[in-house]
Formats: sequence, C-alpha cells, structure tokens
Amino acid sequence: MRIGVPREIKNSEFRVAMTPAGARELTARGHQVLIETDAGRNASFSDDDYRAAGATIVDAAHAWDDAELVVKVKEPLPEEYGHLREGLTVFTYLHLAADRPLVDALLASGATTIAYETVQLESGMLPLLYPMSEVAGCLAPQLGAQALMRTNGGRGVLMGGIGGVANAKVVILGAGVAGQNAAAVAMGMGADVTLLDTNLHKLRAAQRRWENRVRQLASTALTVEQEVLTADLVIGTVLIPGGRTPRLVSDELVSRMQPGSVLVDVSIDQGGCFESSRPTTHEHPTYPVHDSLFYCVSNIPAAVATTSTWALTNATLPYVTSLADRGWRGASLADASLARGVSTHGGLLTSEPVADAVGRDWTPVGDVLDD
Repeated sequence: MRIGVPREIKNSEFRVAMTPAGARELTARGHQVLIETDAGRNASFSDDDYRAAGATIVDAAHAWDDAELVVKVKEPLPEEYGHLREGLTVFTYLHLAADRPLVDALLASGATTIAYETVQLESGMLPLLYPMSEVAGCLAPQLGAQALMRTNGGRGVLMGGIGGVANAKVVILGAGVAGQNAAAVAMGMGADVTLLDTNLHKLRAAQRRWENRVRQLASTALTVEQEVLTADLVIGTVLIPGGRTPRLVSDELVSRMQPGSVLVDVSIDQGGCFESSRPTTHEHPTYPVHDSLFYCVSNIPAAVATTSTWALTNATLPYVTSLADRGWRGASLADASLARGVSTHGGLLTSEPVADAVGRDWTPVGDVLDD
C-alpha cells in the first residue's frame, strides 16, 4: 500500500505522524511510505532520516494524491479539503463534534476517515488518545504556571515551595489520563491540587496513587463553583469520547473568580469545557475573560513535538500496519477497537456522538462494514 505522511500545516503544529522507525517497519513489510519534504524537521527528523528508513520524499501533492492511506496528526484544514476523495483513507485526530465544516467536507468527498480519538478498546480505554492526553496533562500545569506570572497577565502566584507562603491552588476538572498527569506535575511543582470527577473509581484510584495528598471531590455543579471561585489555576480535562465536551464553567462564574486567575482548557479540541473557550495558537495562546486569563491552544502537545511524535507513533503504528496490510475494511473487521474509530465512509457519517453534536443523520459502522 502507498502511505502518505503530509507535513502538518496547522498553526505551530510541529509534530509529524510517523517517525523514521515507523517508516522502516512499514517499508520492511513491502509498503511504500511517502513523506512530504521537511514533514519531520520540527520534530527533529530529517528527510535523510526517512530516506535511510526506506521512505520516499515527495511534495505535498504527491503525499496526498499518490497515497491510498494518509496518516496525519491533526484534522485536514480547508486548504487540504481538495485532496480528499473517495477511495482514500485518512487516519488522524479529527475531533469532528466541534467542526461542522469538516464533517461536511468529509461527507462530500466520500473519503473514509478513522479518528484516533475514537478508537476504543472493550475496556473503554482510548489507546490513541492516551499518549497525547499524557503529554497535554503534563504540560498544562507548566503552561498555567507561566500564565500565572504577573508579567504574563496572571495573579503573580508561584505554584509552591516557599516557606510561610500559601501554595497555588490548582483545580483539575476530570480525573482521566490528562487530569491524572496534570495532578502529578502540579503536585511536583508544589501546588495544592484538587481533582473533580463524576467517576468515583477514578477518584479512588487518585486517592490510592497519591496516598490522599491530592484532594478528590465528586463533581457537582455546586462543588465546581465552590472550588473554581478560590482557584489560582483551573485545568479542564473533561472528555466525552467522540462527543462535544460539556461546558462546566460558565462565563458568569468566571466573572466572580479571583483577578488574574488562569484557566487552561485541555478539552478545547472537542469544543472546550469553559463557556468562553475558543481555540488559540501557540503564537497567541491566551486571552482575557473578565479578570481571568484563558489558555486554549488546540494542539498543546505540539510544543514538545519530538516527544509527542515518538509517543504518537508508538501507539498508532500497530493500527497503521494493520490498515496497510489489510485495508481499512479488513483491518476494521479484524479489530473492533479500530472499527469504533471509523467516522465517515462513502458520504455516510458513522459516529453517533458526532451526528448528535452536528445535527446530522448517521449510519452504524457495522452496516458500512457489511456492504
């Protein structure tokens, strides 16, 4: 199979969808890997690294148009819609619930798309979202700590570690992968950390993991309000697989928060969990809401592109290999977790959560696979 790996064109997206090691695995199996020129440069991989792995270096048009399977990091942007076509399979993060224009473009093209973020094991684990949730969770307290500096518009609060001075209060909404990693890093920075979630199993796991050094609270509207009002830093990590993130922090609540407080929305790819959240970029990451500061970069892991690219390829490569060996239909029939990630095919929307979010009809993926 011909596998295309285009250079990412999203603002400040420095990751690439495949390491040279991944390319070597695929070329060794007889597949042709087409890497766009300089696709890996910002993740510390040169074109010569890919050539040594057996890949072919091509321009953007050939990475898309000569490929049967395109592997990316981020969703296709409008400039790339013209490359979408029937018979092409695109494997990437899509986050369609927050992007109606992209849904329309994918359906109009007839392309088959498989979303990393909705590939789901029987246990409920999201194996292709997991590594980037880890990275984003680890980065969120660091980014929040920078924004908290008075020179950056924040309250001028240090995360912790100074005798006789209160530590920063960090409130994390969601105790999943991103939330747990955010808690670990925030604790390491000396902050007082509170985790909120509706899932008591996750909260109990956090209690055991940190021997009760992290406060864990069952999330309700009142509890969120009480904790957010006294927070220096709020990190939103709530996730509904495939669906739009619920808005847990209203604009009115933000208006009553401490001046200079910071809110980091890790959930922004799925629409964000704060009412006033809107996507920002690494170049312009923050904006004021009342007297608080919002950080809503939609590709946080791109800031550590080398680490993120390795982590992503480690997770995606078995699936990419199966897609290359069997085709999208054969791979999906052989692996129910991959089938759950199929989002569009032949003009049909196959994700119920996305259909609910964008108000469109949907077709069960099993019906598509049986055709």
